[in-house]
Amino acid sequence: MEATVSDERPAREGPATFREVFAQPEYRAVFTASALSWIGDYIAKAAVTVLVYRETESVALSAAAFAVSYLPWLVGGPLLATLAERHRYRQVMVTCDLIRMALMVLVAIPGNPPWLILALLFGTTLANPPSQAARSALMPLILTGDRVVVGLSINASTGQAAQVIGYLLGAAIATVNPTAALLINAATFGASALVVRLGVRDRPSAMTSAHRSHLLRETAEGFQIVFGRPVLRSIAVLVFSAMLFSIVPEGLAAAWAAEGSGGHLGTGLAQAVIMAANPVGFILGGLLVGRAFSPDRRLALMRPLAVLAPAVLVPALLNPPPVVVALLAAACGFAVAGLLPVANGLFVRALPDGYRARAFGVMASGIQIIQGIAVLTTGLLAERFAISTVVGTWSAAGVLLMLAAALTWPSRETVDAAVESAGRPTADATIPQSRRPCPPVQPAGTADERPGERGRRSHAVT
Repeated sequence: MEATVSDERPAREGPATFREVFAQPEYRAVFTASALSWIGDYIAKAAVTVLVYRETESVALSAAAFAVSYLPWLVGGPLLATLAERHRYRQVMVTCDLIRMALMVLVAIPGNPPWLILALLFGTTLANPPSQAARSALMPLILTGDRVVVGLSINASTGQAAQVIGYLLGAAIATVNPTAALLINAATFGASALVVRLGVRDRPSAMTSAHRSHLLRETAEGFQIVFGRPVLRSIAVLVFSAMLFSIVPEGLAAAWAAEGSGGHLGTGLAQAVIMAANPVGFILGGLLVGRAFSPDRRLALMRPLAVLAPAVLVPALLNPPPVVVALLAAACGFAVAGLLPVANGLFVRALPDGYRARAFGVMASGIQIIQGIAVLTTGLLAERFAISTVVGTWSAAGVLLMLAAALTWPSRETVDAAVESAGRPTADATIPQSRRPCPPVQPAGTADERPGERGRRSHAVT
């Protein structure tokens, strides 16, 4: 999950266009670097599972090679993301890319034992939290106003598309030469580092050495500010709730396709269609909702879409064929994409400067944990009950959860006050004044790139 900000109340500005977002050179650089890294990562994930399985003929070790990428978020995502606050964002992104490039080259060396491959992969993924946190915190410094929300929507949709493309390419290349696929991933990290280094302006770190405390304390402050402020807490609940059910069809796709015998598609194709449906729906929803509706209307649609997302999965109770399951999953992805970028933009705007990377670590780790819990729990339930019953009932409970989140959503005045407060350097904060990092010094002539610098303010979420 990723964070960002800007200025201008939604009611006073029209929807930003893709052209306006891509007109910003720094955004083009970050977008290109991110797309390269994402595609390379998914190519490598597909290739590594093939490589490990060929070496060991162990399904468990092959699955471990795939799952190892999630471990850093689970064991220390917020702590690693806090490191991004201490250093220049461009420096963090470039350094992480170069580390990942070097480690992926080592993974590609023929003859590596499986334990070494897993260890190197784990080392590679340790660079993900600080890199993604730095990129997330950099976005509001690059884009302003509604461009932030549109930029986030583009990023999210591109990430989903990269997943589909990367898996397809990775599986195709890995069947011929897994090493080549890993070297392609290393090359994408190198290209990403170069693009960021040349295309992104160097900025001071969000936290100066004078305002550092202990890394654990700084990480705890990230949790405190996310869950200690009503508006940020409400956004976190909404986002976590959405993740709790939207991942379930994808996570149970293999068993669901087998249980339904794949219908006319065949089991393998049915699984692929179900797994791809949610990302495809997310891509369409992110691009269409982000472009077709004004900022104010998107904000108003956020709560109805939050309830609609689990509601469209409730018909799974009727045990539909795989094609219908895929359509339901796509509709869920569409609804989630309509609310998530808006939530991301609002979250970032309600965050004080100096906490964005840490808050991103909290949210991203929470999303990974929530998704894992959802798939694990529904998988265990599916051992005793029909998958269609489990998914339909789980989604019905999701409707109730989303209704509760929507009904307890803060008022517009409370949201406005939180956004305005975050834009004031001296605003009251949940964190004690003595622990508050100073806002980074902005070079002369660049005030228009900083949210809050011109006294205007707008809505968005993380």
